[in-house]
Amino acid sequence: MSIGDERRRLAVYCASRLGGRPAFAAAATAVGDHLARRGADLVYGGAHVGLMGRVADAAVAGGSHVIGVITDELGDREIAHEGIHDLRRVMDMPARKRAMYDEADAFLALPGGVGTMEELFEILCWAYLGLHHKPVGLLNVEGYYDHLLAFLAGSVDEGLCKPSVLGMLAVDTEPVRLVDRLLDDATTANGGNIG
Repeated sequence: MSIGDERRRLAVYCASRLGGRPAFAAAATAVGDHLARRGADLVYGGAHVGLMGRVADAAVAGGSHVIGVITDELGDREIAHEGIHDLRRVMDMPARKRAMYDEADAFLALPGGVGTMEELFEILCWAYLGLHHKPVGLLNVEGYYDHLLAFLAGSVDEGLCKPSVLGMLAVDTEPVRLVDRLLDDATTANGGNIG
């Protein structure tokens, strides 16, 4: 996104499964819906399944432009979302994460597993190291991330992380409020870089 472009792009990290709580799918739908209401666009992992599919379907239905980035291997497993505006295939996971970083003004993690954690912690680590200044958020649906937040606080208490790490992660339980905060705080795509 170029400087002066008014539309913001939110990268959403989340599971390719729905999980066992209806609140997870409801939160994913709420995020996609609200992105569209705000006139913002979605960048995500390109799948049609799980929470990923829910957030993309809601964003598309509301009129957001949706960019999906998926690896060739995952696309070949027939989980690629063919109903989005811009489906990009890349060679591997590092290329996928880099493409999502490049396209996004802010980042949001919904409930997810190890893949979501890997994406969230990489983008949070880059912020912690000062490699970018884009906002990063965590949607703590029904306390799903309580243990993760306790881990981060514990790492600060043990002297293994600087306290500043806690302020680099916007945490909320309410999807609309958190999306608004991230979009309002978003820097331009040129606000920071890595490498």
